Amino acid sequence: MAQGLRDVVYCPGSRDAPLGYALAAAEEAGWLRVHVRIDERSAGFMALGLSRASVLAGDGVPAAVVTTSGTAVANLHPAVLEADASGIPLLVLTSDRPHEMWHTGANQTTLQSNIYGRAARFSATIPAEYPADSRLEGLVGRAFATASGVITRDPGPVHLDVCFRDPLVPVEHPAPGPRPEPTGIHVSGGTPGDGTLTLPARGVVVAGDAAGPLAARIAETAGWPLLAEPTSGARSGPNAITDYQTILGTGLADEIGTVLVLGHPTLSRPVSRLLTGASADIVVITDSPRWADVAGRASIMTPPGEVVCPEPRDPSWLRRWKDADRGGGADGKDRACAMIWEDACRGADGPQAPALVIGASAVIRSFDRFARAGDRAPIAVANRGLAGIDGTVSTAVGLAAGLRRPVRVVVGDVTAAHDATGLLTGRCESEPDVQVIVLNDAGGAIFGGLEHASAPRPVLERFFLTPQILDLEDLAGALGAAFQRVDANGLDAVLGAPIRGRSIIEVTLPAL
Repeated sequence: MAQGLRDVVYCPGSRDAPLGYALAAAEEAGWLRVHVRIDERSAGFMALGLSRASVLAGDGVPAAVVTTSGTAVANLHPAVLEADASGIPLLVLTSDRPHEMWHTGANQTTLQSNIYGRAARFSATIPAEYPADSRLEGLVGRAFATASGVITRDPGPVHLDVCFRDPLVPVEHPAPGPRPEPTGIHVSGGTPGDGTLTLPARGVVVAGDAAGPLAARIAETAGWPLLAEPTSGARSGPNAITDYQTILGTGLADEIGTVLVLGHPTLSRPVSRLLTGASADIVVITDSPRWADVAGRASIMTPPGEVVCPEPRDPSWLRRWKDADRGGGADGKDRACAMIWEDACRGADGPQAPALVIGASAVIRSFDRFARAGDRAPIAVANRGLAGIDGTVSTAVGLAAGLRRPVRVVVGDVTAAHDATGLLTGRCESEPDVQVIVLNDAGGAIFGGLEHASAPRPVLERFFLTPQILDLEDLAGALGAAFQRVDANGLDAVLGAPIRGRSIIEVTLPAL
């Protein structure tokens, strides 16, 4: 807490009970918020969502997730991997038996030290009865600073495995005492913004996941087309191209001299071909030691302090891209995604406008093809670090708690089934304002657009599309969530209503 910790997701258990008692006292004193969840896998992604909210707010303070020992620790691994790949700060506190119980076959005991391997930026074991002095403060401070990336500019997950001996119950109810004084590690030194970026006449800006608004500013300064993914934070303004995937298959792509890359672009094969081709110079703009360079030939520069435009500028370059950006007629799922994005853009300025969490599979690709840019980019996130569908709803619940605003989740039916219990909320917990819109086309639609679509129908359906026996209305009732079933024509009314509490909206679509 002295490091600035504000949110902790706590999973009940016996070995982590000492931390539970301490957290209860700290929350009672108003030092932080505790969110209790019974499923460690879901809890890990909820903590990831809380940390994402902190990154969006600009301070990047990690949230923490606390578990007991044993398989509980392993259940956090998917969220740790996503935090690592996405560069999201996360503090993982696992409880452990004391070292003399290791290698003995003791109950609920496994080797937890360094269990997350290279996915953790930092990992340490705190032995039982470790003295609570400056050494412990220094160890925790090092972990917190590493998670935040204040020194490395490479935020991510860190792991502290904390050993406890019996008794696990305090003799007296813990009293927090005075609030700890801030002891965070302070870093001084140079910052990005000193360089100059000189641009040629014809290029494009590719804004991948978490690129930020700098991508749009550079594109507008240069007069270049902006090819921005939905979760880039840059899909806005007059330079944004909607159907850039189609245009990259035309002769305009052959005229691109330079590609500026910001963020982590992963959504489309046309962009991947552009970044691996030999015809254009690739320049990655980043202040992180990790960057996207799939061909291994990019030049790297930190965010520039000045952008020097091409002289003379070629206004026809952007105009030709805009003229080509006709966009195909959207229907079904594509139309629904376009409607949801348009609604999000209209309310992007509102302090209580819903943030978007988008499923990382076929749904986000529909947004990428058909979501037209508005004047401002809405808050939109997806777990695109490793692009898994697991934990999507749980991430949204954490994001809602962190941002203190409603969140609208847009997923397919398989993603919804995978993490529906992320909506499960304890009776003693606060009710999140989370609306899950399920675009139900009876299976994993992404495979219908890949080479697997040519497989024999029985093979395609069973091994790839995997339609589930699941009644979403019954599921919502079991979770205590509101439910509504609409078709694409009824989506407008849903988007116009405020999000209150937990709800599932099923949008029925034709099956593949």
